[in-house]
Amino acid sequence: MYLKKQKSRFALILVFSLFMSWTRSSNAQTSLKEIYKNDFKVGAALSARLLFGRTPGAANLVKQQYNTITAENVLKWEPFNPQPDSFRLEPADRYVAFGEANGMFIVGHNLVWHQQVPDWLFKNEDGSTVDRETLIDRMRDHIFKEAGRYKEKIDGWDVVNEAVNSDGSLRESSWLKIIGKDYLRMAFQFAHQAAPDAELYYNDYDLYKPAKREGVIRMVKNLQKQGVQIDGIGMQGHWGLNVPSLQQVQESIDAFSQLGVKVMITELDITILPRTKDMNAANLSTGYSMKHGLNPYKNELPDSMQTKLANRYAAIFRLFHKNRDKIDRVTFWGVNDGGSWLNNWPARGRTDYPLLFDRNNQPKPAFYKVVKVVKKMDLN
Repeated sequence: MYLKKQKSRFALILVFSLFMSWTRSSNAQTSLKEIYKNDFKVGAALSARLLFGRTPGAANLVKQQYNTITAENVLKWEPFNPQPDSFRLEPADRYVAFGEANGMFIVGHNLVWHQQVPDWLFKNEDGSTVDRETLIDRMRDHIFKEAGRYKEKIDGWDVVNEAVNSDGSLRESSWLKIIGKDYLRMAFQFAHQAAPDAELYYNDYDLYKPAKREGVIRMVKNLQKQGVQIDGIGMQGHWGLNVPSLQQVQESIDAFSQLGVKVMITELDITILPRTKDMNAANLSTGYSMKHGLNPYKNELPDSMQTKLANRYAAIFRLFHKNRDKIDRVTFWGVNDGGSWLNNWPARGRTDYPLLFDRNNQPKPAFYKVVKVVKKMDLN
């Protein structure tokens, strides 16, 4: 009798295990682009390493899961145009070719930013600061060479990136100091002239914060009054397990959609690692993380944290699905955990797990939760 019970128990366990294995295998083949095809485009940012075939399996994962891509770094000013009249074209060309070959909506990131710009951009040969007209000429020339090169290939551009402070004022970048606030208008106008068929976006982080949100709204309204084409606002989603609140995200989606522009969730990733108040600077040493216990999951993420991450992603995507009439695109900042920039920011050497796919390109519990959001909604 005991033996029969054990055999029966073993059979039930085997059947359950096979069922779970089949379910996971089936879900793994489910693509986000298909699940959310009636809601919004879903995409990922591609690194140079992926484009040159140095991340095994990642390219196939992108092809399977996404219908839009964003350039992580290869189109930023310094990587693209490191020296005057010197251009690194192959990485950018590979990026565009990948998107075209796979029928994807291609996003160029970015044209005008205060970071990842070459040292020569704001300087004369003698090291002095360039004058206003010189910098305008350099901006125009760069935009025409980059956006113009991929005219009718890149579908949308992050024209200006992160130009607003937390208090809603314009960032005191070299662009603002040398040209004045007109640089915003000029950047969008040059982009439209260089690539007249492309959509043009403003992209920034922390747009769930009221003061910064209002600053961006003022900026966009001012551009619209001047007749400047601006087609969308990218809300960067570098978020955590608890911040921002869903209400804060909802308020910004509503506010930006009222401007008559597309709303996009860009650079989405959810960090699960702790931070301290003084972690405000990038590239803090690995020793800093070790000293302050800021790398608690060096070898693997425990099930309890996997569950928290999955639940957070599910809540966020329920909100996105609810706002599918306002959101045009959701783009993850990276393809898998191993390639995420958060492994080295704001302190080097940390091991983070912010995306839907692990370091082996396998779907995490968060992936299944995101998939089930729409399936559950469809049943209601």
